[in-house]
Amino acid sequence: MKITFVLPVVGMSGGIRVISIYADLLRKRGHEVTLVSPPRRKPSIRDRIRALIRQRKFTGIQPRVSHLDSLGLDHRVIDRYRPIVDDDLPDADVVVATWWETASWVLNLSPSKGKKAYFVQDYGAHEGQPLDAVAATWRYGLHMFTISAWLRGLMLEHTGFDDISFIPNSVDFCRFNSPERDKQIRPTVGFLHDLRSQKGTTSILLALRSVHLRIPDLRVISFGPHLPLEALPEGSEFFHFADDHDLPSIYSRCDVWVFASTLEGFGLPIVEAMACRTPVVATPAGAAPQLLKSGGGRLIPHGDPAAMADAIVEILTLDSNDWRLLSRKAYDSVQGFTWEDATDMFEHQLQLALMGSDLPARKLEVP
Repeated sequence: MKITFVLPVVGMSGGIRVISIYADLLRKRGHEVTLVSPPRRKPSIRDRIRALIRQRKFTGIQPRVSHLDSLGLDHRVIDRYRPIVDDDLPDADVVVATWWETASWVLNLSPSKGKKAYFVQDYGAHEGQPLDAVAATWRYGLHMFTISAWLRGLMLEHTGFDDISFIPNSVDFCRFNSPERDKQIRPTVGFLHDLRSQKGTTSILLALRSVHLRIPDLRVISFGPHLPLEALPEGSEFFHFADDHDLPSIYSRCDVWVFASTLEGFGLPIVEAMACRTPVVATPAGAAPQLLKSGGGRLIPHGDPAAMADAIVEILTLDSNDWRLLSRKAYDSVQGFTWEDATDMFEHQLQLALMGSDLPARKLEVP
């Protein structure tokens, strides 16, 4: 197949990482793969003022790197930030929207650009991305598939379409792995530091203050796209825009990983940490309920720093044998489903799109 992915601005987000993996594996299977994206939009004075009002440190000069850079894929960046149109893409068998804004771009492409599919990884919780606007793109009638049962349920709620498949994300076990190990000599907790409200960083920081009072020699390791606005516990390590190659060692240096999102499409750090044998304390967002149902961590309520602190302390104070058992459960919980398996399913969805019409007839019955 000739496959074109239409992307938003590319960078180091989890969504772009997922697309890069699928594109690379599809190419290795003999498909002709092209990726097209707009360049980064320059921040306006208004954007800078908004950032200051929200008291966020403006980091306009972000690394001009993405998960696509080292793969040698055919990635074409158009002249400026604007909708992608026919002249920007080659003719293909299938063209895939990968972000809610790109869905309307793909909808308006001519038939020669390929049958139209929509790989849904977002849900309308991000700043400037209202759920109503995102849900409207789900009703375009493109052949849709998504990344988690939770997101599929949300799409069903907003569209009435019950023929949406989901393909769980996997993890590169060649990179994200760790031999069996004991707890760190110094109790260590890790988390993704992200100032977007739905990521739950505020709750994590409140919980860590409590944990630090109970475990004074606590060490915190964190990485993320936003510099901390308040001091992390003394002796903490923070990696701004951590390189992908550094992530396995970050996960493996932790005795527990904390995930506190209130809304999440999937939650790659959960599965990556568990693949590195690190137990996880998580809120029930994205794939967390499915990943933790066999053990390997603790599921806690949303917005409850006290419960989060208790779960972290419980894991950090386990004796060595019990911690190793929990670590083994975390590792075992994410085994058995590889990116090759996921690509089989992704490839099947593209074949279904190819066999169907661009805009399949559907009866819309929103509950």
